[in-house]
Amino acid sequence: MSVSIADRAEWLADKHLRRLLAALAEGGEEARVAGGAVRNTLMGQPVADVDIATTCPPEETIRRAEAQGFKAVPTGIEHGTITVVAGGKPYEITTLRADVETDGRRAKVSFGRDWKLDAERRDFTINALYAEADGTVIDLVGGIADIEARRLRFIGDAEARIREDYLRILRFFRFFAWYGDGRPDAEGLKACARLKEGLAQLSPERVWSELKRLLSAPDPSRALLWMRQASVLTTVLPESEKWGIDAIHGLAKAEKDLGWTSDPILRLEAIVPPDAARMKMLAERLKFSTVEADRLRHWALAATVEPKTTEGELAKRLYRGDAQGFVDRLRLSLASARVRAVEDNDALLEAGGFSRLLAFALKWERPSFPLKGSDLTALGASPGPKLGAILKNLEAEWVEAGFSPDRGALLERAAQALEAG
Repeated sequence: MSVSIADRAEWLADKHLRRLLAALAEGGEEARVAGGAVRNTLMGQPVADVDIATTCPPEETIRRAEAQGFKAVPTGIEHGTITVVAGGKPYEITTLRADVETDGRRAKVSFGRDWKLDAERRDFTINALYAEADGTVIDLVGGIADIEARRLRFIGDAEARIREDYLRILRFFRFFAWYGDGRPDAEGLKACARLKEGLAQLSPERVWSELKRLLSAPDPSRALLWMRQASVLTTVLPESEKWGIDAIHGLAKAEKDLGWTSDPILRLEAIVPPDAARMKMLAERLKFSTVEADRLRHWALAATVEPKTTEGELAKRLYRGDAQGFVDRLRLSLASARVRAVEDNDALLEAGGFSRLLAFALKWERPSFPLKGSDLTALGASPGPKLGAILKNLEAEWVEAGFSPDRGALLERAAQALEAG
């Protein structure tokens, strides 16, 4: 059966892509769009990147691309990969290849012309589809049937595919979260469980990148459940073992119902304990960015907010602490209360309280303390610890009073403090 995506793939109509494909197919060579663009088009999902597979050797790919006036960058030429910028868009072009030798992290490859061998070296059937320039889909491993069944399946022997690159364990659950339905493929799940110790060979950056993509799925709760069943989640995220993953589904539903953007860091916070010391170690172990590590730490340090907390009291906490940390706390509390509110009227009231506080926190703007050190030196104070202590005490009084004393009143208090000192 012939399948075409010509009427669904807007990207196929791009004139620069068509020129590039035509150039790579000259002189008896072949070039096809490969992987995610074909998969997502068949599944009716957005296409972010368009990758190309070709029989052209890497150096010939560069020559042909540059002859068309395109920019060619040898981003991974040792593995046959060239990035070509055509019409302002990057296209990753890879010469057909087979893995000759691999240690589970890196592979030595040989280039060839056999499309079936190229397909069989890939990870999952749904990722090994090709499309001709006219939109005809080439399926050499049963990927179309798996897409129709929303089934994620390794190509060939699951253990063999994993031993080629242990990151495929995490990719199995990530792609299941995004594209799978029902239960994961039994053989794939067993292979992931048996070979999970191989994850220790991966760099922390690769692990966190893959986890973050998984946590960005519309609802990663089923994938996380199966990761936990296979002990894969505990292997890469031991902090989640005793805390549990039950909150994820409710959070994903709240995001959908309330129009929140899917947030992988917030979802991570839902499955790990709010323990600042452990979060610091987690961030260091997985090589978080400074922004990610700070957010996790501020969330862990933020005090629990009760649903009956007044907006005035919350404003004081927001000023004294990190606003994003409290926003994260409130989002998680609201999501949890919404789940319980289905059968619990008290939880319904809690959800209302958290919703009110979250709305306040999101629109809250940090007020500026009206005094500076120069104001006190103008009153005769000498720079030093005493001046700093007076400023700190005045700021604490100002916050406690609801940010209400104006600059004049604060200057009077400063003068009194200097006289008393």
